[in-house]
Amino acid sequence: MRLIPTEEQRELAATVRSFLADRVPMSRVREIAESDEPFDRTAWTRLSGELGLTGLAVPEEHGGSGAGFGEVAAVLEELGAALTPVPYFSAVVAADLLAALDAKDLLPDVASGATIAILARPEGEPPVGRIIDRGEWVLEGAVERVPDAVSADLLLVVASTGEGRRGVFAVAADAPGLVRTPLTTLDLTRPQARIELGGAPARLLGPSDASDAIDRSLDVASVLLAAEQLGGLRRCLDAIVEYAKLRVQFGRYVGSFQGVKHKLADMHCTLEQAESVVRYAVWAVDEAPDELPEAAALAASFMGRAYFQVAKDHLLLYGGIGFTWEHDAHLYYKRAKADEVMLGAPRTHRARLAAALDLPD
Repeated sequence: MRLIPTEEQRELAATVRSFLADRVPMSRVREIAESDEPFDRTAWTRLSGELGLTGLAVPEEHGGSGAGFGEVAAVLEELGAALTPVPYFSAVVAADLLAALDAKDLLPDVASGATIAILARPEGEPPVGRIIDRGEWVLEGAVERVPDAVSADLLLVVASTGEGRRGVFAVAADAPGLVRTPLTTLDLTRPQARIELGGAPARLLGPSDASDAIDRSLDVASVLLAAEQLGGLRRCLDAIVEYAKLRVQFGRYVGSFQGVKHKLADMHCTLEQAESVVRYAVWAVDEAPDELPEAAALAASFMGRAYFQVAKDHLLLYGGIGFTWEHDAHLYYKRAKADEVMLGAPRTHRARLAAALDLPD
């Protein structure tokens, strides 16, 4: 993986872009967002099955393509630009964690998209795992605000295994004692749910202390979310530039007004910085694991604020029409705000970055 996308990655992005424009236009995004369906099942089947996108970074021996995260990031940029309502982000994060934990029996179905696996990582006190008869595990506790939890067939729950250790447990979506409560969220295009575990049977994946794999999973998730945010940020800028070329006020195109030009220039500068940050972070996942903690924390701390600022400015530049339900600008605004805090507030990631760089508190 180079810092500059390869020709193959650009072709992959173009293929996904064309598919989404044809099969999942914004009218379809709105249809899913306003329905009881958690995601577009037809689009998911074609993306995971026909195009094989869910297994891009899964090793070939486990049913994947054996590609890198550069390819995954290329897909996520397009999905973020189109606000596509599918659990791709959650699924590829879960697949990477399964590979790290050597859960070989689960990977083929996850790579093919037949099983939708998602990671339930608590921000606060984790659920507690305990052993019952015959060495079997059960989980007690709850995980708040889990993206795509309602869509999942398999939950990978981070839970305490005692004495400060954290393990990863596989819990079937229909397991007894598991309750998933859909939440009312700002971003209608990515549902979230609260997971309650009341003695739910679970399978421990990997060692009883998988802290290293869990921490790396957060880094990978931060990088992949940043790639998705980059796609949304670019779409916001492209859309408002086109609008500024067409909208006329006081006999002039609004793009000719100095205040608008300066704002668009600032947004473009933000995009250039964002692309550099994301390209470096994606490169680190594939090529420089020692640099991943710093790169991931930088991407998370920068991209959340950057995407939200551009989404906000692009909504404001539309004027009153941007606030209406009929316009798409507010959908990007809401996605940007939800993404900004999905993996933790920006200050949390700045603290991670400072710790990774050994900076004083």
